[in-house]
Amino acid sequence: MSKITTYKVAGFVFGIEVPEGETVLESMSNLTPFLCSATQEEHIFDLTVVEALDYPNAELIFRSDDGPGFPEISLLKAEDGWIVRVRPLPNMPEASITHINQDFTKAELQFLNPKDNNFAMNNTLMLMYAFSTACLGTLEMHSSVVMNSGKGYMFLGKSGTGKSTHSKLWIKNIPGTELLNDDNPILRLMPDGSARVFGSPWSGKTPCYKAKDVPVGAIVRIKQAPFNKIERLGAIQAYATLMSSASSFRPFQKLAEGWHKTLEGLAATVPCYVLDCLPDNEAALVCNKAVANG
Repeated sequence: MSKITTYKVAGFVFGIEVPEGETVLESMSNLTPFLCSATQEEHIFDLTVVEALDYPNAELIFRSDDGPGFPEISLLKAEDGWIVRVRPLPNMPEASITHINQDFTKAELQFLNPKDNNFAMNNTLMLMYAFSTACLGTLEMHSSVVMNSGKGYMFLGKSGTGKSTHSKLWIKNIPGTELLNDDNPILRLMPDGSARVFGSPWSGKTPCYKAKDVPVGAIVRIKQAPFNKIERLGAIQAYATLMSSASSFRPFQKLAEGWHKTLEGLAATVPCYVLDCLPDNEAALVCNKAVANG
């Protein structure tokens, strides 16, 4: 007998069904804070773990190329939907294959390498969440985010530019600061036009999985520099900086249009800045002074 477990992330519910004896969910503590009781709320998607999938005629339409250290994701078109094949790194064996239906509401996941089951499950959930919420005002962001005085402050930037370091500097220097997520928070443009940032089960190398959310106070792109200087961005620049850190799959036109609409709304709503900075205490103080005053 299979078991269905439900989770709620950033206000959206999804279900995971695993065969009897499958223990992958028991080993994933990152999902635990987001457990929810079965409710009448509509699921944005349902994921089922299966023994085998076979789609030999699927046509490759996209393969990610994010560089060394990043997973390789291959997207294929099947007659009845989509196939996603994932490797932890380009030169490693495949971790999983996933069949997704046409409207991204149902998925079947086959594990291919037992030692990578947790990676495969997390990666599949992140993809399904991004796909199924793309037209619902929702973005998965590559960002570190802190909470202070009832608001969330998101720090964007390429890997290695100092997002996590800047969050730590806020925690050290700005009283009352708390880390919400260190890699993949959920950013939502709410129905009333406001913006909120939510914790998620995905936080990179930092185990920070909090089912909390706050209004967005500001979004700041971090750039390394030999000085500390912060500047507010105009709407077009804000759109560009948000887009560069938002998870999205351009091959899906309908989803891309949904992401574009959300980005456009957020760029017009949320104060966005660029912070040229050193990795020092002053950088946090300069940033906080500018964004806290709006």
